[in-house]
Amino acid sequence: MFDLGMTEMLVVGVVALIVVGPKDLPVLFRKVGEFVGRMKGMAREFSSAMNAAADEAGIKETAASLRKMSDPKQMGLDGINEAVDDLKSWDPDSETGKLSEQRKLDKLKIQEATANAAAARQAKEVREAHAAREAAEAKKAAPKKKTAAKKTTAKKPASKATNAKKPAAKKTAAKKSAAPKATAKKSTSKPSAKDKA
Repeated sequence: MFDLGMTEMLVVGVVALIVVGPKDLPVLFRKVGEFVGRMKGMAREFSSAMNAAADEAGIKETAASLRKMSDPKQMGLDGINEAVDDLKSWDPDSETGKLSEQRKLDKLKIQEATANAAAARQAKEVREAHAAREAAEAKKAAPKKKTAAKKTTAKKPASKATNAKKPAAKKTAAKKSAAPKATAKKSTSKPSAKDKA
């Protein structure tokens, strides 16, 4: 009930010696012993009364029948144990063992074929993505060239309007001939991002 070790009992004894005194200490221990004895007797009486009530109610018979019902031989568990023992003596060189080895090999072949197919599919997707990216870059580059051509055609009518005035036409012609040389120098000195790709 109480888990008292030697050190705890020694401490209690020393405290009792100091509080009660050496003269009355044996009387105190005798009274404590009688009290503990009475408590144990009451616990025994209570336990025997509970057992008697259980006997009258038939609980012991019910417990015995439950034990019989849970017996492995009664429940057929001994047959299961025998079947498990048969599995323990399995021979890998038997036909079943050979079939299981064949199944393992087939499984490995299937896994390898699946991995190869996945790698081929992934490589195909990469090629398609690369081709799509190149096509998108080509589309971006193509409209820029067309707009440059349209701009030059739009400038020509403006130059026709300037032809009406001869002195102004000579100046614009000189500017036009100088402008393409400057743009050509710029394009040759710095390679564009498209050329790098």
